[in-house]
Amino acid sequence: MTDILVKHEQGDRFRITVRGHKLVVDQPLDDGGGDEGPTPVEVFVAGLASCVAFYAGRYLRRHDIPVEGLAVECDFTFAEDRPARVGEIALRVVVPEGFPEGRRAGLLAVAEHCTVHNSIRQAPEVTVTVGASTRIA
Repeated sequence: MTDILVKHEQGDRFRITVRGHKLVVDQPLDDGGGDEGPTPVEVFVAGLASCVAFYAGRYLRRHDIPVEGLAVECDFTFAEDRPARVGEIALRVVVPEGFPEGRRAGLLAVAEHCTVHNSIRQAPEVTVTVGASTRIA
């Protein structure tokens, strides 16, 4: 299991540490934040998009198809009802120039089954507790 620590810095800004890597999340200026990083929801959606991109890249390399030009475009909207959540995510895998049409279905099958997408489809059990830290001195 990967240890992840999210620690408050100031205002709405938090620093995320994962295996020594650091990322800041914040809220936009219009929402009272300092806009010094993406929002947690944007990180969630970006996690899905980047997982799709990773799986697509592996598929292309496995089939000796150049990866240069591969991208994933992503848009999302919030649900209009409660509870507060992402209501829709649209992903488009942009294939490199010269991508073989006969590989489109295979690429789609792989992209639709990345680990993050699988975790959304078959949601993990999530527990939240409140207490003293076991990691912060």
